[in-house]
Amino acid sequence: MTSMAGGVSMYTRAQGSAGVQDRLVEQYAPLVKRIAYHLLGRLPASVQVEDLIQAGMIGLLEASRKFDNSKGASFETYAGIRIRGAMLDEVRKGDWAPRSVHRNTRMVSDAVRAVESRLGRDAKDQEIAAELEMSLEDYYGILNDTAGSKLFSFDDLLESGTRADAHGDEEPFGGLEDERFRTALVEAIDTLPERERLLLSLYYDEELNLKEIGAVLGVSESRVSQLHSQCAARLRARLTGWRND
Repeated sequence: MTSMAGGVSMYTRAQGSAGVQDRLVEQYAPLVKRIAYHLLGRLPASVQVEDLIQAGMIGLLEASRKFDNSKGASFETYAGIRIRGAMLDEVRKGDWAPRSVHRNTRMVSDAVRAVESRLGRDAKDQEIAAELEMSLEDYYGILNDTAGSKLFSFDDLLESGTRADAHGDEEPFGGLEDERFRTALVEAIDTLPERERLLLSLYYDEELNLKEIGAVLGVSESRVSQLHSQCAARLRARLTGWRND
C-alpha cells in the first residue's frame, strides 16, 4: 500500500512538473520570436527566420526542463541564453559556404600575416590585395564572399576554435585550453586597428546589425561586412602561432 501511495505521489509530482514546463513554454514563446528577429539582422541572407524560431523553441523546451531557480538567475535570462544558443547551433550546422570560400579565407589570412611581418604594422587593404596579386575590387569580392559564411561568435570568427572544442568534453585540460585561447584572443583584439576594434565591440557587445554599425562608422552596410571579414582574417593571422602550438 505504501509503495502504491509513493507511486501515485511521484506521478502527481511529474504531472505538476510537466504543467509548469508547459506554462513556461507558453509564456515565453514570444521571447523566441523576438530573439529570432533580432538575430536575423546579423546573419547571412540564406538564414530563414522560421528555422531560427523552430530551433529556438527547442532551446526553450530544454530550458523549461533544466531550469533550477535555486541558482539565482531568472528563467527569462536562462531561457534567453539557451534559445540564442540553439539558434546559433542550427545556423552553424547549416554552413553552406563552398570549400573555395574557406580556402580564400585562409589565403587572405596568410597574406595579412606576410604583409604585417614584413612591414611591422597593420596591413592596409591595397597592400593585402597586392600580396594576393589581385585588384582591390577582387580582394573586396573575396571579403564579401567570406562575410556570408558563419561568423557569429568569437570562436566561429576564428573558424578553427580551440583544441578543447576539437577533443570535446573528455579532454582533461579542455577548460584550461579554452581559457588560454580566450586570453590570447583578447590580447589579439587589443592590437587591432581602432576602427576594427570598434566594429567588433558594436557587433558582438552592443549587438548592432551591419546597417546600424555602418551608421556609426559612416560607411555603407557592404563596407561594414568587408571590414568584419578583414578583421577576422587579421585575427586569424595574429593567432596562427598560438593555434600551431
